[in-house]
Amino acid sequence: MSSNGKPTPQPPAASAAGNGAGAGGPPKMYQRPIYRPQQAAAKRRRGGRSCPFSCCCCFFWTVLVILLLAFLAAVVGGAFYLLYRPHRPAFTLTVARVTKLSLSSSATAPALSDAIDVTLTAKNPNKKLVYLYDDFTVTAATAANAVPLGEATVPGFTADAGNITVIKATVSASALTVDPTAAASDIKKSGEFPITLDLETKAGVRVGGLKTKKIGIQVHCDGVKVAAPAAPAAKKKKLGKAAAADAPAPAAAVDEAAAPPAAATTVARVCEVRIRVKIWKWTF
Repeated sequence: MSSNGKPTPQPPAASAAGNGAGAGGPPKMYQRPIYRPQQAAAKRRRGGRSCPFSCCCCFFWTVLVILLLAFLAAVVGGAFYLLYRPHRPAFTLTVARVTKLSLSSSATAPALSDAIDVTLTAKNPNKKLVYLYDDFTVTAATAANAVPLGEATVPGFTADAGNITVIKATVSASALTVDPTAAASDIKKSGEFPITLDLETKAGVRVGGLKTKKIGIQVHCDGVKVAAPAAPAAKKKKLGKAAAADAPAPAAAVDEAAAPPAAATTVARVCEVRIRVKIWKWTF
């Protein structure tokens, strides 16, 4: 002890020795806590339980929202149907007459020239809906092997509620190259042969002041039978100028010989109206 009665502080070595370490013993070292992998795995398991739970919640809410939207759409559609009673437009083919038909006799690439007059009626059977049509593209082909017979364009129009519109067009082709085998079997220069008629357009609906987006529609008419126009009968040779001047020609006989028989006409052929929906590159 010091002279003033206070204890004298010991040096670090003595302090360490006093704590139980001998003079020749090693000093105590810091020991890190032992890593226990069981605790880490338990933490990961406890923390990972929230991810599947959140995914299930997201999936549940997504399905619930989709079901609610589908339910609302069904309710709106049902109310619209009960209120307006919508019906598809009705198209009827009334006339299909071939006025020109010429097919070259080439064995490799025959050329077709023809003209077909068609008349259709478009009826809007709705009482409150108005149909808005774009321009129509009219095409014709043989029913057996789909040999093209030409096309035409008809201007669009507005079909008011309960309105009936008459559509007239001349489907024609000029020197159109066709398949020789299919054309020879499908197109007859005498007698009837069946064809199909298609009209492509886009149509929308107007209800009061609201207009829907236009979608593609196809009017398909099948079971149409036409015949090539008959060639005019050859005129009889005159026996002589004097005899022809003196003897009056029978008017009835001349008229019957010069008048060709009428071409085939289709009456009241109901056509099928198809909705054409385009998804990316495909049209259904």
